[in-house]
Amino acid sequence: MISEAQIKIINEIASRYREAILSTADYIWKNPETGYRERKTSAHMLERFRGIGYKPVEMKNIPGFYADLDTGRSGPTLAILGELDSVICRGHPDADKETGAVHACGHHTQSAYLFGAAAIMKDKKILSELCGKIRFVSVPAEELIELGYRAGLRERGVIKYLGGKVEFMHRGVFDGVDAVVMAHSGGSGEKRLRVYKGNNGCMAKNITYIGKASHAGGAPERGVNALYAAALGIQAINSIRETFTEENITRVHPIITEGGAAVNVIPEIVKLESFVRGATPDAIVNENKKVNRALAGAAVSLGARVRVSDIPGYMPLHNNAGLNELTHKIGVSLFGEENVEASEIWNGGSTDMGDLCCVLPVAHPSVGGGEGTGHGEDYRIIDSETACVGSARLVAGLACALLSRGGAELLKIKENYKPLFPDFKSYFDFVDKIFADRELVKYDGERAEVAY
Repeated sequence: MISEAQIKIINEIASRYREAILSTADYIWKNPETGYRERKTSAHMLERFRGIGYKPVEMKNIPGFYADLDTGRSGPTLAILGELDSVICRGHPDADKETGAVHACGHHTQSAYLFGAAAIMKDKKILSELCGKIRFVSVPAEELIELGYRAGLRERGVIKYLGGKVEFMHRGVFDGVDAVVMAHSGGSGEKRLRVYKGNNGCMAKNITYIGKASHAGGAPERGVNALYAAALGIQAINSIRETFTEENITRVHPIITEGGAAVNVIPEIVKLESFVRGATPDAIVNENKKVNRALAGAAVSLGARVRVSDIPGYMPLHNNAGLNELTHKIGVSLFGEENVEASEIWNGGSTDMGDLCCVLPVAHPSVGGGEGTGHGEDYRIIDSETACVGSARLVAGLACALLSRGGAELLKIKENYKPLFPDFKSYFDFVDKIFADRELVKYDGERAEVAY
């Protein structure tokens, strides 16, 4: 645990940087950018880190960076993360008028606390009692959206993986790291701190129905309506929902991203995006087979073709029990026992922190301060003191607890951790097998060839 003296110092330094922390959040809220587009956001964070003496290492062809703080004493390495990207919610009153981007996810508070924690930990009073190294990571593209755009980046060789943390893993940012922590802003009704069990994982899908164009009024019989096939595919998915078992917590939620070019032309190309979410990797893979079968059956029914790209999304997140326990204790010290909750809740959403937990122990608690529905048009931060400054204090407290006394607490957690994969290579060997791009329905004359 951390001492009362350390808590006092953390609170003093956080107060000193309070205005800078809050202004960071304010700037990023007003300049939202979606994944792998966060150039202004990343540049602002770089300026903040350089302003307090760090030497960030940039990713160059994508936004984001990491910055190391070395105590000068041997010991483990802790990574502290903050996410850069926004979601898209055009109905939000503060959404960007052109892009629809808005931080209805609360990620602007993460960048603010990352800067705050970096300032706190650099203070000599704090650093003198610690060992090892802290790696602050400003990471892009957590929200798994705009799959077509990201697929284009992948085709051009800019990225290999859709999620920012997974891409950073691929680029070696987490090599040598022993544990990873971050905090996520919460929504209405949450206490100032909530630790919880974990999140679903997911597979991402790009789906293209291919029909045949024709005059919609004059000769509809000569066409094959890809939009109707897509609508039938969505209905087919809805019709298999009762086969999803409760323990897998399966979620499938397709959207149409391209539905036709002109009202008087039978739609020839219709595109969808979807996730298949679940509580285990096997559940995701198995339920995805059912989804592909449903999509293929719809195409056959109307004489259309369908092509599906299955893309690794995020692995299920299992918050480390030891880190959860420590986070809870530090939260009680900082916020008071009445403001902290330990929950066995399993969330249906997904995050690429799940991919990191496949190899490393991670903690992903929820810090209060938000109001409204996450990703919704009413979401906003109403208590920046908790969401930004409080989060900075929390992760700084975690760093102190984990890296004090020769890093004994972190080393114990690492020793007791049983990862899903022994190393990053084994993890990527598994993930890379998920990539699949194939035509599920094609035709040989009048006969449909189906592969799902």
